[in-house]
Amino acid sequence: MVRALCNEIPRYEVIGTFETEHELHLHQMPDRHPYVFAWEARPGSGEVGPDGSRAGEYTLDQALHGSFRMNLNRQIVGEVRGPEAAAMLKAMQSGSGSISTTHAAHAVGAVEKLVTCVMESGQHATHEFALRAVASGVDVVVHVTKQTLPADDGSAQVSRFVSEIIAVALGEKQTGYAVTHVFKADPGSTVARPHVLPDDYRDLARFGFDLAGFTDAQVGTGA
Repeated sequence: MVRALCNEIPRYEVIGTFETEHELHLHQMPDRHPYVFAWEARPGSGEVGPDGSRAGEYTLDQALHGSFRMNLNRQIVGEVRGPEAAAMLKAMQSGSGSISTTHAAHAVGAVEKLVTCVMESGQHATHEFALRAVASGVDVVVHVTKQTLPADDGSAQVSRFVSEIIAVALGEKQTGYAVTHVFKADPGSTVARPHVLPDDYRDLARFGFDLAGFTDAQVGTGA
């Protein structure tokens, strides 16, 4: 999914990828992405230094901090499973757009998981801080469902599809977060249909988004 989205990034943009383990491999696709700098975190040894870091450790936060001197167009942090969520948010707040992935049961669950991951980045990351950071840093969550069904011959048939898209914003009084279901499936269905488009996203029409088609197919319109 992330590679497909990255495929829409113009060739002339300079991209930085930041991963605990290389999975995107954009730096190995020069025909599509000729200007990519790939950073990979390095775990430390058992020795702990005076500052609390492990000997030889190289974190995504350190890599991201060093990359700011390179004037990258986009900084993409790969899969977020824990404290690297802090680097993800910093990347999202620093450039012209970023993408990350995480695992969750549904789109709102992904937001809640990111809040938990931010809180793992240190004692300074209180629940209130994490809520505000995620709400201000993340704009859209695209949830991809993996469905495994048994086939007649006893094998498994695996399908993946976009089941939900939500827009994320700061809640009332600039605390917490609020979500809007832009696409969601009807009860008992796996097909995500247009639901509500926040006004801020109507400008996407000038980039090719079919605003009229979205309005005609909105859930509840009978289309």
